[in-house]
Amino acid sequence: MDRLSHLVYDYLVAHNVTHSIAIYLNLIALIIVVSIVVFCIDYVIRKLLLTTFTKFAKRSKSKFDDILIANKVSRNIAHIIPLYLSIKALPYVLTDFHNTIEIFIAKSLQVIGVILVLWVVRSVLNALKDFFKTLPRFKDKPIDSYIQVFMIFAWIVGFIFTIVVVNNVEWKVFFATIGGATAIIILIFRDTILGFVASIQVSINDMVRIGDWITMEKYGADGDVTEINLSTVKVQNFDKTITTIPTYALISDSFRNWRGMVNSNGRRIKRALHIKLESIKYLTKDDLSNLKDIEIISNYLSQRETDINNYNTANNINKKVLLNGRNLTNIGVFRKYIETYLKSHSAINKEMMIMARQLAPTTQGVPLEIYAFSKDKRWENYEYIMSDIFDHLISAVPYFNLELFEQPNSSSFLST
Repeated sequence: MDRLSHLVYDYLVAHNVTHSIAIYLNLIALIIVVSIVVFCIDYVIRKLLLTTFTKFAKRSKSKFDDILIANKVSRNIAHIIPLYLSIKALPYVLTDFHNTIEIFIAKSLQVIGVILVLWVVRSVLNALKDFFKTLPRFKDKPIDSYIQVFMIFAWIVGFIFTIVVVNNVEWKVFFATIGGATAIIILIFRDTILGFVASIQVSINDMVRIGDWITMEKYGADGDVTEINLSTVKVQNFDKTITTIPTYALISDSFRNWRGMVNSNGRRIKRALHIKLESIKYLTKDDLSNLKDIEIISNYLSQRETDINNYNTANNINKKVLLNGRNLTNIGVFRKYIETYLKSHSAINKEMMIMARQLAPTTQGVPLEIYAFSKDKRWENYEYIMSDIFDHLISAVPYFNLELFEQPNSSSFLST
């Protein structure tokens, strides 16, 4: 091998070329030859690996092979063997240039080797990320966070290898030194560590998935989660703006996840009508007679009137005073009307709770709250259904001789 490495030198010296010139010309010739050989080997291995991977991917039913090819894993691996051969050929190329130059180039090639290995690891991790995202059970998991953590760990290991190679330091001495710098490293990567821990907790506790609708007022977020990575969670708001939330904020702060509503069979309607206190009263026979014209509660009123009259007669109640005995009130009948109306509404889920309840009186009157669930959970349809229901109920209030409360305005003080 030494004879081959001096072949050009021997030829030049035999033709009366000076020693110093012959050495440099021999070096240039060796560099050219080795470069051509390494380039050819790199080209052949790259084509061979790519062809092999492609054929295997076509025969395989798994998508992982195609993803590996798309992320250029085979091409990056192909560079490792030519680089290894270059390192092995270096002593023969620099046979006449030992010591400083050889050591510098050797270390440079080794550093390139570390970077190349990191590049291979990066392409493999990216392929794994893309593959996991195609699996339904991982579609809503923060895969980006985990891949970023592994990549950071790989870069740290690569950085350690580079320092060891360049400075020719023993492993024991190096790790003893790096141990003392742990506090600084933790300080530098504080947000990364917090984000990593938070992303693990978010994933294990299933707090947030990609595609979830979340609301976080502190950060002005109200929309769908589009990305969860190591440091941030991206939320596309309903006005198409993007809000970025620190991942660890999902652990430290409060937020609302609407997934339960989305996965349920209905979306809740919970809103109250405020009835004026002075408009609430007992119903007289004339009032009942008029209300019986309302079809959906006609049978109910007839039955209730019979039951109440039987009770009052049996107990010899003095009905000259309406307060005595059992009576129907206009707000009670209206409450029954609301329940009956909701149960007959085509957009309301009948298998979930339907209720019209009276809350404690306030300075704005008596709240009559409607509690039900719409079948359609889409926002625009949900709003339409709720508006349609309350349009009807607000218009129905006067039929029961009730009034809705509203704050006084300028027209309230005008004389009629």
